[in-house]
Amino acid sequence: MDVLLLGTGGADGWPNPFCTCASCCSQRAAGEVRGPTAALVDEVLLLDAGPEAARAAERAGRDLAGVRHVLVTHPDHAHPDLVRWRPRSAEPLDLVGPVGALARYDDRLAPDDPVRRHPVRPGDTLGLGGYRVRVLAAAPCDAEAVLYDVTGPDGSRLLYAPVTGPLPEETLTRVAGAAYHLVLLEETHGDRPDAATGHLDLVSFGRQVAELRRRGAVVEGTDVVAVHLGHGNPPMPELARRLAAYGARVVPDGTLLTVGAPPPRRPRRVLVLGGARSGKSAEAERRLLAEPAVTYVATGGTRPGDPEWAARVAAHRARRPPSWRTVETTDLVGVLRTAATPVLIDCLSLWLTAVMDEMDAWDDAAWRGGAQERLAARVEELVAAWRSVRVPVIAVSNEVGSGVVPPTTAGRRFRDELGRLNTRIAAESEEVVLVVAGQVLPLRRPQG
Repeated sequence: MDVLLLGTGGADGWPNPFCTCASCCSQRAAGEVRGPTAALVDEVLLLDAGPEAARAAERAGRDLAGVRHVLVTHPDHAHPDLVRWRPRSAEPLDLVGPVGALARYDDRLAPDDPVRRHPVRPGDTLGLGGYRVRVLAAAPCDAEAVLYDVTGPDGSRLLYAPVTGPLPEETLTRVAGAAYHLVLLEETHGDRPDAATGHLDLVSFGRQVAELRRRGAVVEGTDVVAVHLGHGNPPMPELARRLAAYGARVVPDGTLLTVGAPPPRRPRRVLVLGGARSGKSAEAERRLLAEPAVTYVATGGTRPGDPEWAARVAAHRARRPPSWRTVETTDLVGVLRTAATPVLIDCLSLWLTAVMDEMDAWDDAAWRGGAQERLAARVEELVAAWRSVRVPVIAVSNEVGSGVVPPTTAGRRFRDELGRLNTRIAAESEEVVLVVAGQVLPLRRPQG
């Protein structure tokens, strides 16, 4: 199947024509205008028929004369005039959708118009030409919407889910093991969640992809593309970077997708640097939200009698999905050598602190008496394990070299050793980023 994305925006497009937020202004400045989500499959099957679909096809150099089947997901995604414009002499058109969506065509179609209506509900299956279509339920909060599972004549398979929220259990059960070649999944609200609409944001999108992976609907070769994008999202370069961490991507309107083409590869080893309260831990956690299982390695340990530390730990735990397993240890080498699922290490600076505590490396006499050499050996062992790890791994570490020079010998020693450790880990990582005030600055970009 070839899928031409006629639109990738939400109902009001992106930028919103009446909005002056940073996201909309960035889109305008870049000349990136996104219309409501719609897709043309093999030039014969139209997924959603919103008010801009026809003009979007024209801009892409295509006509809709060959369309024989229209699948509508929601009343808001139905534009009656698009069907009414077809000549009476055209071949019959299959018009598929929930009852509420088809009702929008009642006063636009004459009895002799060459249109066959197919009202559908979740659970239905129908054949359209050489396509097999399964109708799926959207989020429970939107009873008017349906989603579509489409298998083409060549056996390629796509999930079209442009208007939903967290998928209901009945849909997750039906798509289990589907191993889709292409998933078009809505990501409407970005960093500004709106529970009232039920749409996905960047966090719930990542968790939804993780659940689809857990069910075998998204597999290694699945191309996941975010659609139904709204101005709650960050500007495009940042959105693309965030989605790439999920194994997903964003493409411009008018993009032709070849179903079955391999998706971009993600880096295996990533180092996230930053200062205190810079957002480095949140950035690292976001990058693994789309994984069905993660081992979170907390190197800070517990500090009895320190309520402020306990509050920090509780805040970190509250952000983690229930499927993540937390391990409190400084044996990073053992974790990396035996890991079977992606690993997040938070953080290397606390690991170094614990190791220096073990060796009493803060004491000048101990440092000169062999602690320096033992610490170097531990770092070398960690770097070797990092280099040979077989699963995706992200490590967080503090960047302390830009601050005030510590007043004590021990403080300067820690600063220097952490700088050396960060340098060694960075050299063995495919991607390195620095987080400043919540903004992610790439220091080393992954190849490919």
